[in-house]
Amino acid sequence: MSQTRIEKDPLGEKPVPADALYGIQTLRASENFPISQLRPLPAFVDAVVWIKRSAALTHKHTGRLDAPLADAIVQAADEILGGAHRDQFIVDVYQAGAGTSHNMNVNEVLANRANQILGGALGTYTPVHPNDHVNMAQSTNDVIPTAMRLATLATLPGILSAMDALAEACFAKGGEFDHVMKSGRTHLQDATPIRLGQEFTAYGRTVARHRQKLVEAAEWLREMNIGGTAVGTGINAETEYPGLMVEHLSEVSGLDLREADDRIQLMQSMGDIATFSGALRAWVLDLNKIANDIRLLASGPRTGLAEILLPAVQPGSSIMPGKVNPSIAEMVNQVCYQAIGLDTTVAMAAEAGQLELNVMMPVITHNIVFALIIVGNATRVLAEKCVRGIEADEAQCAYWLERSPALVTALAPKIGYAEAARLAKEAIASGLTVRELVVKKGLLQGRELDEVLDLRAMTELGVPGGKGIPGGG
Repeated sequence: MSQTRIEKDPLGEKPVPADALYGIQTLRASENFPISQLRPLPAFVDAVVWIKRSAALTHKHTGRLDAPLADAIVQAADEILGGAHRDQFIVDVYQAGAGTSHNMNVNEVLANRANQILGGALGTYTPVHPNDHVNMAQSTNDVIPTAMRLATLATLPGILSAMDALAEACFAKGGEFDHVMKSGRTHLQDATPIRLGQEFTAYGRTVARHRQKLVEAAEWLREMNIGGTAVGTGINAETEYPGLMVEHLSEVSGLDLREADDRIQLMQSMGDIATFSGALRAWVLDLNKIANDIRLLASGPRTGLAEILLPAVQPGSSIMPGKVNPSIAEMVNQVCYQAIGLDTTVAMAAEAGQLELNVMMPVITHNIVFALIIVGNATRVLAEKCVRGIEADEAQCAYWLERSPALVTALAPKIGYAEAARLAKEAIASGLTVRELVVKKGLLQGRELDEVLDLRAMTELGVPGGKGIPGGG
């Protein structure tokens, strides 16, 4: 039995593996683009299969496609969506513009499997043809923009769930550490007191705000341009086709989708994807900042800040026994740097459209979906393997705080800014704490001293020991 079959396309003949569900156009693309060995992400495959399945049902409804053919295409699509035939999607991520190769890969797999279901042979494309039936009333130019938005929306819940987990973990630590007084730091220099719980509560609110912004940015993606066909005008698509497609796509994907007001606009512009990617980038920047803060707060254990203790997840050194590193936070840093690069690619590719089409859609789709996956996973791991297990070193927090010259800030309303500044310099030079120096100089004493240098009061709105100070003073 031959190990290949011969298929033809407008460029000629080629031998295709005999048992392959893909065909000649997929094989040509695989040979043309041996670039990264990266294959399409599952969400991108699913999205295009959803479109083909929905089209078969739509054309069955309108009578344009015979029911047995439509049913076979739907059955083949359901097999793929159930996890079968995934090894048949072989076109490299970096391929010809617009995504024609990926579109044809899906068309050929569905056509060949549908023909098998109907008793036909692979590669004959009868009775089901990749272009005439699976791709009926479609163009790569409306399939891929639609699939891009579908894949992004389908991947979004994962990162939203991870952000919920991180926010919850930060808020929990905010409550747990609310009593822990510590030195604030600005410009990496000693600043007025803050509670460790306030720091973590603020991290939680940062996560929650970005989650809401991602949800808002995703709203633009819910408009589907399917039915625009070649240039957005809808040639070869029936008038009822776009609406029926959105109904079927909503059902199969479980997503809240809308028919586009302007299919031409959604083909010309990748602005909605760029906007969403920008919102994701904004989260990445703050996620990276949180990871860096955790590394700083945990630095030590003897020569750093050492105000928090991180859960140990692995030995930290191959040469230094007993060393434990902030491994999870370091992983988050690396993911964030990668994600920033992915967003830069999305931005440049989104700008690169010409007239009625942006041909850079394959790399845009891969980058935005990949970014959602890795940032979502990193966010979840940070919550589960790091933040939830963080402990406060209350003694170390107190040690640094009582030595902070910034405590003189609370004295300024009583003794003036200039005198407070001189006191801070003297505290640093002498090695005495601010409280010790105030007592030594007899500036304040007893209850008045305790009220002015009340550390908890310094972490709330108001003037410590401010009785008698005019409002706004």
